Amino acid sequence: MTTTGLRNAFANWSAQAVPLVLASVFETSGSTYSKAGAQMLITGDGNFQGMLSGGCLEGDLAERARNVLESGQPQSVTYDLGSNDEELWGLGVGCDGLMKIFLQPLQPGTGYEPFTTMLQALAGDSEQVAATIVESSIGNLPAGETIVTVDGTPKFGDVADVFVPQINDMISETLRVRRSGSHSLVTASGDATLLLSLLQPPPAILVLGAGLDAEPVVRFANELGWRVTVQDHRPAYIKSGNFDGAEQIHCLPVDDLAATLDLNRYAAAVVMSHHLVSDRQYLSQLAHSTISYIGLLGPIDRRRRLLVELGELSGTLESRVRGPAGINIGGRGPASIALSIIAEMH
Repeated sequence: MTTTGLRNAFANWSAQAVPLVLASVFETSGSTYSKAGAQMLITGDGNFQGMLSGGCLEGDLAERARNVLESGQPQSVTYDLGSNDEELWGLGVGCDGLMKIFLQPLQPGTGYEPFTTMLQALAGDSEQVAATIVESSIGNLPAGETIVTVDGTPKFGDVADVFVPQINDMISETLRVRRSGSHSLVTASGDATLLLSLLQPPPAILVLGAGLDAEPVVRFANELGWRVTVQDHRPAYIKSGNFDGAEQIHCLPVDDLAATLDLNRYAAAVVMSHHLVSDRQYLSQLAHSTISYIGLLGPIDRRRRLLVELGELSGTLESRVRGPAGINIGGRGPASIALSIIAEMH
């Protein structure tokens, strides 16, 4: 389940004031479907969005979520999907791993925190962290308390001040290693286990050209939960194209691209206007950005020609421009080419 899927489901349920449970993986070993930091949302009547296993655990998690909502208390559960998984779950999934999951109630009366702030963090352009107490023997640090950063600073937190400095150190380390995981907090009055979830906003992708072959690029990127911006200087292309999955659609003069959009927020761009002069103008502006992947449609000779024409700017583009864009999977047609481009971006 993508972040977009969770966000859409949450918007629907929260609009109806439906109590929810946030299920988060906080520790794994062996072969498991999900790793630490993976999340899903569950309603009291067993509906859910997201998957933490291949389908073998979700039914049991839904039942436990109902108990969490009835009691108002969070709960930790351990699933050992080892050699006895077929007898235990009746599916024979063969994951042969262990997974620990934390179930946390989210109530309308408390603004669905801390998940609401997590979504704010995921809507930005930089990685953030949610630090959640998942197990604790410390009296004034109960399971469920959380700190969430947005734009690099704590935005939500219900943790006692005395523990904040140590947790902030864990947050800094999580950002440094760029990986979710569990951490231990040891005090004179007891111990606690924390899940440090790295909140990674979906990548922003820039599609420069709105021809028919751009439509499957946008669809595939949207399916992955990526945030897509489409730009074309030709109004007819924008008007006739089907880009429902795009986050933004622009019809700007080509030379206005860098002045209008913050190009450095994009993880990748694909230049596909099918117009040599326009593509050259796009590349000249992308040369000054930090975008690490720039896909260029057309044969390799077209790439060489454009780089030569760009002169000194080609030095900053040579290692970033992939042309012809996409992994060579031997496909033909817009959908197959889009698949190869999205795969290479990924």
